[in-house]
Amino acid sequence: MEIYIPNLTLERKIILKKYKELLHLLPPKASKKQRNLFHKAFALAVDAHKDMRRKSGEPYIYHPIAVAQVVGKEINLGVTSMIAALLHDVVEDTDYTLKDVKDMFGETVAKIVDGLTKIEDIVIDGDQSVQAENFKKILLSTVEDVRVILIKLADRLHNMRTLGSLPQEKQWKISSETSFFFVPIAHRLGLYSIKSELEDLAMKYNDPVEYNKISHALETTAQERNTLIEDFTKPIVEKLKETGIEAKVSSRSKSIYSIHQKMIRKKINFEDIYDIFAVRFVFDSPPEEEKIICWRIHTIITELYKSNQARERNFITNPKSNGYQSLHITAMSKTGKWVEVQIRSQRMDEIAEKGVAAHFKYKEESKSPQEYENRVEEWLEKIRSMLKSEDTTALEFLNEVKLNLNLKEVIVFTPAGERKVLPAGATVLDFAYDLHTNLGNHCIGAKVNYNIVPIDYVLRNGDQLQIITSKKQSPKPEWINYVKTAHSREKIKEAFREEHKKKEEKGKKILAEIFDSLKIEHNASNVGRVQADARILSPYEFWNHIAEGTITKDRIRKIFRRKTSSKSAMDDFRKKIADQSRDKEIDTLIDEQLEKKPEVFLLDETSDVIRYVLAECCNPIPGDQVMGFQITNDTIEVHQTQCPYAIEQMSKFGNRIIKAKWRKESNVAFLSGILISGFDRKGIIKEIIDVISSQMELNIKSLDFWTKSNTFTGKLMIYIQNVKALNELIENLIKIDQVEKVERIAPE
Repeated sequence: MEIYIPNLTLERKIILKKYKELLHLLPPKASKKQRNLFHKAFALAVDAHKDMRRKSGEPYIYHPIAVAQVVGKEINLGVTSMIAALLHDVVEDTDYTLKDVKDMFGETVAKIVDGLTKIEDIVIDGDQSVQAENFKKILLSTVEDVRVILIKLADRLHNMRTLGSLPQEKQWKISSETSFFFVPIAHRLGLYSIKSELEDLAMKYNDPVEYNKISHALETTAQERNTLIEDFTKPIVEKLKETGIEAKVSSRSKSIYSIHQKMIRKKINFEDIYDIFAVRFVFDSPPEEEKIICWRIHTIITELYKSNQARERNFITNPKSNGYQSLHITAMSKTGKWVEVQIRSQRMDEIAEKGVAAHFKYKEESKSPQEYENRVEEWLEKIRSMLKSEDTTALEFLNEVKLNLNLKEVIVFTPAGERKVLPAGATVLDFAYDLHTNLGNHCIGAKVNYNIVPIDYVLRNGDQLQIITSKKQSPKPEWINYVKTAHSREKIKEAFREEHKKKEEKGKKILAEIFDSLKIEHNASNVGRVQADARILSPYEFWNHIAEGTITKDRIRKIFRRKTSSKSAMDDFRKKIADQSRDKEIDTLIDEQLEKKPEVFLLDETSDVIRYVLAECCNPIPGDQVMGFQITNDTIEVHQTQCPYAIEQMSKFGNRIIKAKWRKESNVAFLSGILISGFDRKGIIKEIIDVISSQMELNIKSLDFWTKSNTFTGKLMIYIQNVKALNELIENLIKIDQVEKVERIAPE
């Protein structure tokens, strides 16, 4: 990492240069008043942050300026948003207040800045999460003004671009938050460019080995791709000119993250991915001519090259939920390689890259589809609905939001033929709640395409269904597991809350009557004695027992006749409730360990009090890049840094991340698995076992081979010392004649 040496004169020149660049990003229609406000905001931001520097050593003001540049250039928002971007950290980090911002720049800017200001005064307790509370606040502001989340995405993008100057555990925390929360938000809002860059930057820090491998592979194959693209597009461009269609031709490689995900999903190597890049034809035309020109270009390409019908995608007639429109073809080039082609108008291209921001621009020009506007509003309405639930914790809220960020959808129909769009995986129960709360609460099943199905039937595209109800039916606890949408979950919880309220009111009334008849004073202490004697921690269960008569009047009479046992029962009950109290001495042991060795927690050092466990979800072995996550007062759980579960937990509980490292001198053997496949031949299994047992002297715990036609697959569980030895084993196995693929898998 380069050391930054402050130079005040040079820094002033850079700040002035950046100011001029920002002025060029202001919309041409910006009024003199707006430009004056922008100048005022810039001057205020520079003054407020004048004595502050980032971890890299650079002046802090570089950050809000960079955020304003992303907002103006990469998202295409206007003056108000750029002003808010310049001021987004002023209230949080300086002596200026929201009132100051409101007085100087108006209520709109103040509200946006407030939505972007973190909540600092949260007391961490149990599973409470500062990150989740802040995400909830951001979305609470977003439903009022979508610019809040757009500016926050710009803020996060610049933080990710400059993440290299932070300690490793901070990099993991911020990268995990980005993958878990900000990437899906960018996807939902159609900000493709920002979403892709955030994914790549998060992978760069969470899985640097794979990131660098793919990055290197892209660099070394760049010339070959460029030649292929040039040869492929040349005859198309000539034909377009002949027919009078002007279209810009460009190409773009898939993001490193998406390539990696495809390699995992399809279980293939980098060389086997045929759609590493896409060729794009973009033309400008009036909205009413867009579809016609798209299909004309489609015809030209399919006349020149053979296409794969199964890979054709028509997003111009059926746009994605985030407004994405384009016509996709996969065509066979003269070299025998498949090429993905995207055809779209200038308007479609801008919405594909800049999503909701471009939508608002075209909305003003009456060029944006009404359907997209409705879908964005539907998503924001779902967020509003979730925010209405007072007893939903920030973590529960965050998980519900995640469910609603999925762009995969299923289209179904009512008996009258009305089209309904639900997330992929939605069930009959989701459909019922989508139509009406009462239909959901009393749903017992449905007729789907004239066949009776249960409430947990997963809907498929084209299904037509009629909900069947019964007055005797009511929501059950297991229903939560049957639904996909946050709307359905909230309605089910709402029904439970209503039922709980009725039971509580009934229970309180009955207990008051019992106390009155037994001449017992009705106070909290005496209610507590009854609850302690019943050994019921849950208030809901306690009042339910009273309401249903499980705790009888005779039992309550006996409780208050006892004079010696009541105190011990109460103490025992209080001890149970106090079970959350923390043992301060044990709680500080991990901190003390880190104080002794603040740079690392060594993973094979044993301790009678502090211990570590290897996470079963990713099964790390020595050599893997790992991090520790404090799961109890005295236990660290070790995960690979790219483990999806670890990323989710780090995104919510960044304060529990502990930097961890394997000791090099460790000789302990760890269980790991490999999956091997290829073409079957006589003696191949013996050669595989010889490499493992004789050549590399490794112990095999179990092996299982099976054949199909002339191919074989083998699953082996092996004891191995570290990742280096595992990689060496994989390299040796792949050299065996007719072995086609060897990959690491989790042990069983």
